[in-house]
Amino acid sequence: MKSVELLLLAFGLGLDAFSVAVAFGMCQKTCPVGARLRLSLSFGAFQFLMPLLGFLAGAKVANIVASFDHFVVLGILSFVGAKMVAEGLRRDETRPFPDLSRGWPLLFASLATSIDALAVGFSFALLQKGVLLEALVIGIFAFSMTYLGVSFGHRVQEKAIFSRPEAFGGIVLILIGLKIFLEHL
Repeated sequence: MKSVELLLLAFGLGLDAFSVAVAFGMCQKTCPVGARLRLSLSFGAFQFLMPLLGFLAGAKVANIVASFDHFVVLGILSFVGAKMVAEGLRRDETRPFPDLSRGWPLLFASLATSIDALAVGFSFALLQKGVLLEALVIGIFAFSMTYLGVSFGHRVQEKAIFSRPEAFGGIVLILIGLKIFLEHL
């Protein structure tokens, strides 16, 4: 794979992670480096591992997963997004928003943003191309774009553009899920 193609692929795959990271950053009153790194490392690791898993699974499984992966992404992002909207609308402003960079929400978001990378790994297997260098570049891009996205989202939140940033962030996640779903129809 040519360098330019690989960079464009990594950037494209990193956009979902960036979008989710912006939404996450907007929901945080304080956004310590540890939270940014947890989200970035998780998204980057999943984006690195999923192409490898996709490559190993091969062409047969690709056809099975391709038929419903968009439903999985829509379901996960809609669930997490709806929960964020509900909590944002009923949340006591004096109580801090829960840290979404830990536990199950982190796992679900990491999985949802990396399913496309799994499909890329499948396509590499079909094309009989290498995958290790490509997966590494994809993971590095996802890590970097996630960190930048959280930082950007937090700066937007600090400007108090939105009175309920977690509700807005939840709507963004649902819209990302819908976008991915509609692209696969």
